[in-house]
Amino acid sequence: MSYTILATAPLGLEAVVAHEAKILGFSEYQVENGRVRITTDLEGIVKANLWLRTTDRILLLLGEFPAYTFDDLFEGTKALPWDEWLPEDGRFPVAGRSHKSQLSSVPACQSIVKKAIVDKLTDAYMTTRFPEDGATYPIEVTLHQDRAMITLDTSGAGLHKRGYRVAAGDAPIKETLAAALVQLSRWRGERVLVDPFCGSGTIAIEAAMYAANIAPGLHREFAAEHFDWVPKRLFREAREQATSAINTANARAILASDIDAGAVDLARLNAHRAGVEPMIEFSRQAVKDLRLEEDRGVLIGNPPYGERMGDAADVRRIYETLGQLRTDHPGWSFFLLSGQPLFERWFGKPADKRRKLYNGRIECQYYQYTR
Repeated sequence: MSYTILATAPLGLEAVVAHEAKILGFSEYQVENGRVRITTDLEGIVKANLWLRTTDRILLLLGEFPAYTFDDLFEGTKALPWDEWLPEDGRFPVAGRSHKSQLSSVPACQSIVKKAIVDKLTDAYMTTRFPEDGATYPIEVTLHQDRAMITLDTSGAGLHKRGYRVAAGDAPIKETLAAALVQLSRWRGERVLVDPFCGSGTIAIEAAMYAANIAPGLHREFAAEHFDWVPKRLFREAREQATSAINTANARAILASDIDAGAVDLARLNAHRAGVEPMIEFSRQAVKDLRLEEDRGVLIGNPPYGERMGDAADVRRIYETLGQLRTDHPGWSFFLLSGQPLFERWFGKPADKRRKLYNGRIECQYYQYTR
């Protein structure tokens, strides 16, 4: 059976998710704003959750239809075959969003979708009692320009929650964004990689998992594992295959450092939980003390922006130091994420390429200096 899934992504990362999907063998996909639409089967739903590193969630598309009125929304929702997806005891909370639509009251839309589902299930199961004490099937209604999209969240917790990060330091970066920074650098484990602002270690850990071919979702649970129409064996077999695919032999050294000793200790603990601690060399040092020993390498970092950490003078000195390192080491590629608009001026050179990304709610540029 064929399904349509939506691999959601922050603005600016849709093409990265699409590239990942292609590498994983998904041949039918389409890039859209904030997501990649993929046609696949049940095995593909499992694979997408387990292996996509840069997507936020995998949503199963249940239906799309025009919705100018509440009656449109009710009837369009009720027309869907809900008994194929929801068991009699299933718990189905309904979340909602609305943008540029006449139906702007999200609570009202959620209530109408819920009522339409109950009406359809009442007809299907010949009962009016739905205890909702079984597995959870998270439903979402999204209204955009008077068109409704009904989806089922197959991921559960956001896919950035790999399960290895016990805590985060100041200004943490999401695992999915960190994975995207690594992929955009074109690093494949063949050269040394340095992160001089490692914080809780996310960039270094994601790089190590990528190089060792460790599936990002290997050690976590997904909502779809509890759907009664998804065979349990699919997740079991997919995890077995992912475990056998791990290869830690080929990656070069990954060096991660931070001026904060507590952050380094936390990063080391997170790397241990992720199973990649032997691949990463952690140290406490300021960026001014950083020494790049090899002729070629890749530096990826998320330095302070001067908004939440440090003042402008400190941030400027850090960027000037990075710029001098780049000048002194022309064989190295630098990839730096910053929300500081004066970055290039303080770094001392315009980037070869820039990409607008969002670190949480902060609009940033990913400054790319390639050798």
